[in-house]
Amino acid sequence: MAAPALLTLLLLLLTLALSSASGAPVGEDYVRPPARPRAGQRKALLGLFPWSKKKASASASDPQQVHISLSGEKHMRITWVTDDNSVPSVVDYGTKSNAYTSSSNGESTSYSYLMYSSGKIHHVVIGPLEDNTIYYYRCGGRGSEFQLKTPPSQFPLSLAVVGDLGQTSWTTSTLNHIKQCEYDMLLLPGDLSYADYMQHLWDSFGELVEPLASTRPWMVTQGNHEKERIPFFKSGFQSYNARWKMPYEESGSTSNLYYSFEVAGVHVIMLGSYTDYDESSDQYAWLKSDLANIDRKRTPWLVVLLHVPWYNSNWAHQGEGDSMMSAMEPLLHAAHVDIIISGHVHAYERTERVYKGGVNPCGAVHITIGDGGNREGLARRYHNPKPLWSVFREASFGHGELKIINSTHAHWTWHRNDDEEPVRTDDVWITSLAGSQCVQDSSSPEFRKILMSP
Repeated sequence: MAAPALLTLLLLLLTLALSSASGAPVGEDYVRPPARPRAGQRKALLGLFPWSKKKASASASDPQQVHISLSGEKHMRITWVTDDNSVPSVVDYGTKSNAYTSSSNGESTSYSYLMYSSGKIHHVVIGPLEDNTIYYYRCGGRGSEFQLKTPPSQFPLSLAVVGDLGQTSWTTSTLNHIKQCEYDMLLLPGDLSYADYMQHLWDSFGELVEPLASTRPWMVTQGNHEKERIPFFKSGFQSYNARWKMPYEESGSTSNLYYSFEVAGVHVIMLGSYTDYDESSDQYAWLKSDLANIDRKRTPWLVVLLHVPWYNSNWAHQGEGDSMMSAMEPLLHAAHVDIIISGHVHAYERTERVYKGGVNPCGAVHITIGDGGNREGLARRYHNPKPLWSVFREASFGHGELKIINSTHAHWTWHRNDDEEPVRTDDVWITSLAGSQCVQDSSSPEFRKILMSP
């Protein structure tokens, strides 16, 4: 038997073995049980919830809500908040604890929203950094020391994926489960804090995710709960843009609502479901340019994240992504996108490779994962019969893990949030389109017309 065929057979047998290892209901047969109380759980959760008081010993100059994100090749953006406006936007860092060999200065911003005034929000880019290396850093020249790990420059690469996170006990469980897995970066396709105009909830969300977001880069895009627009008073996304600055300028975008970046051998595109996306829009023009410049030999994997799903068999949010799909799906298909990840629907679903509403071997695998733990609850109703393109669907909180093994194979797993333990209920190997006949046909006139036309 040829080596590629043998590898495929072994991967299939492994998947079947893992999926049958548990006799518990999975997919649409699963009914979420009530939360199981644990000793000390209430005390632990109160330390994470929005109404918690800050530690009495915390200084106004100490860094709060620390999180990191990629900022171009070999650089990282450190973001934090201070109550003291005199704290400088500076980060000292090095590869040994309390022995900093480098320092970077950055910028700061703040905003007011009705009766709320934010603290001083610092953004500092550090680097160049070595790949796959632990760095220690201190923000503003004071407070606690933090540490981060840079992503690798080559495969394998492990990505944690979660959407519609919020700030509930389910959120806490999901974050704890993510902490247990070995990952290089977290991807979040919108709906972060569920602040919904209550700005102090942005602060509590920053505190909630800091233990994870200060150690690995969090790459996010916006959802509907980030809008917070008040007609005639406030434009949308003010809080989100001030607090979660992504590398949009580094990727040639003019908006923080859509951008791209590369990590190891993966090109990741973050799209904006709540900014213009038709053929005359800036986002459409930027996307066409970004796709046309991708080198699939350097980045054989192409992954896209957006908030509103395009393929959705749940009753919730039916048809909301149709107009964006009509405008942008031909572009993404022409570029041979491998995986499209979305949120919004508070349930999990994975499709076959699809295009124009049907199964297509050169289409993208769509994954809906809008169920990190939000306060609005789960979307339990699905349309029946199940569409031919829908492979697996389950109404449960949880997270996903995308482990890209090499240039051809990636392993996707879905981990149901079942209180104390994450339960893996969906498991699939995905093959990149980069080495397929699909990409080899990309020199066709249709491809050139879609991506190369003005």
